[in-house]
Amino acid sequence: MTPGARNLITDVPGLRVGSAEDARLRSGVTVVLGEGSLRGAVDIRGGGPGTRDTHALMPEGVAGELHAVVLSGGSAFGLDAATGAQAWLRERGAGFAVGPARVPIVPQAILFDLLNGGDKDWGRFPPYRDMAYAACESAGAEVTLGSAGAGYGATTERLKGGLGSASAVTADGVTLGALAVVNAAGNVTVGATPHFWAAPFEIGAEFGGRGWPQAMPPDALEPRTKAGARADANTTLAVVATDADLDKLALKRLAIMAQTGLARSIYPVHTPLDGDIVFALSTARGPAVEPVFALAELGALAANVLARAVARAVYEAAAFPGGDGPPAYRDVYAPA
Repeated sequence: MTPGARNLITDVPGLRVGSAEDARLRSGVTVVLGEGSLRGAVDIRGGGPGTRDTHALMPEGVAGELHAVVLSGGSAFGLDAATGAQAWLRERGAGFAVGPARVPIVPQAILFDLLNGGDKDWGRFPPYRDMAYAACESAGAEVTLGSAGAGYGATTERLKGGLGSASAVTADGVTLGALAVVNAAGNVTVGATPHFWAAPFEIGAEFGGRGWPQAMPPDALEPRTKAGARADANTTLAVVATDADLDKLALKRLAIMAQTGLARSIYPVHTPLDGDIVFALSTARGPAVEPVFALAELGALAANVLARAVARAVYEAAAFPGGDGPPAYRDVYAPA
């Protein structure tokens, strides 16, 4: 498996990513944009999801396109972020045509970061709409990993969470990318070791190169979650994307298979405490994919790429200023 040139979701031709965050608020927004319209699907596995317009991605939906995906902190307050992305798209004439009108289709998912110590006294209206607009303005091929965008306020069971991304190119020239915002109730490392659950899928030393532990720690399989974790208070949000020419049904299967990447990189996962969601996108700039065996291989690869993105999110994260939150991975573990 070979990563793309940047080892980012933006290795998929036709995609851009933008992020904006507020250090005082300890929250942020990340937006995935297409250079044109995109095809999409979604798979929801966590017990406490928060979403907007995900029904537009259902196979039976009338709209066969979308124009951005928004990932945001702020819990239900953050659902206003999609409005900011819609405003940015509308100014540029993008949207689903309904007669002479154009309506940008912007599905969104949120995570809970309201108890991370930030100043959430934002007044009458939460700031997520403006942050999403700023994220769209900044969108490009480069993606800041770690404590950025929607991952700024994210945490995991023991370590600071964050924003991660990875990519791969198949032998047939199809590009796959993944973006993950990791705010999981569970743990991304094997017990209290520096080894990531996603280690078997690592390419090079993209998240430290430590490999698999020589011996399984005795506490590794204890399904611990964040101290004081509550329902709706966590969540891992993900986007997998490809240039393969896939329709909505095939993208739904891609999203379902990509969820395995969360199971390969987070323990426990898909709990009642999480709202785990995977969006699957196609720019349709590449070749068509045979809908059974080739799609099965593509889905397996998507799961691998997403597992790597999850690990990179935590590996690249920085602790909150002031030291009043969970430690960053690289503050706990010296380089291998």
